[in-house]
Amino acid sequence: MSKLAVLLMLGALGGLGAAAVLLGGAADIIKTSQGDLKVTLLRHATLMLEWQGKVIHVDPVGESVDYSALPKADIILITHSHSDHLDPAAIEQVRTGRTEVILTDKGLEKTAGTVLKNGESRTVQGIPVEAVPAYNLVHMRSANVPFHPKGEGNGYVLTLGNIRVYVAGDTENTPEMKALKNIDVAFLPMNLPYTMTPEMVADAVKAFRPRIVYPYHYSGTDPRKLVDLLKDVPGVEVRVRKIY
Repeated sequence: MSKLAVLLMLGALGGLGAAAVLLGGAADIIKTSQGDLKVTLLRHATLMLEWQGKVIHVDPVGESVDYSALPKADIILITHSHSDHLDPAAIEQVRTGRTEVILTDKGLEKTAGTVLKNGESRTVQGIPVEAVPAYNLVHMRSANVPFHPKGEGNGYVLTLGNIRVYVAGDTENTPEMKALKNIDVAFLPMNLPYTMTPEMVADAVKAFRPRIVYPYHYSGTDPRKLVDLLKDVPGVEVRVRKIY
């Protein structure tokens, strides 16, 4: 059996209010060759990564998150233009004159930044960032109309010292995801019906074998099902934070 770390922050929700969700300890430290990576899962699909004095906000959205209480961003990554991932007001709360915003073509319609297309890469303030396609294969808004069409959304791979971190965005278990190499930390969504089922996540994890998996953006999906699906996969550590 693999080493399964199931970290359920059961007190973070349920009567404690949004501030407790934001500040109640949903953070991890991951060692890299160039210092600690601090991972904070905020709410819904919003993340904050801190490394080497730099703050990276992913999909900042102001609902239930008080960004005035958080550090300003050096880098903002926007996976796609849906309102639960791209909130111009939240971006402005954490943006400064030196902040670099990386987004998609459609995201550029809502806020300023630098477009990174599927498959492109760029070094942002010394951090290599790769854009991975994020899209639906199965789940459709209507016949042949996916919730997330191919080409409109990004996942991102960041190289932080010797650690490669993949934030998937809104996607299913695409061939591009399953072909990823040398991923140490993966944030994988289970927000149904828009992204992946636990079975889809497990299928992807078995293909590209990240060392640490964070289910995130999981809404009403029970992440314990993913834990069960991966319990016999060697070398995979599942970390569950109650963030929604």
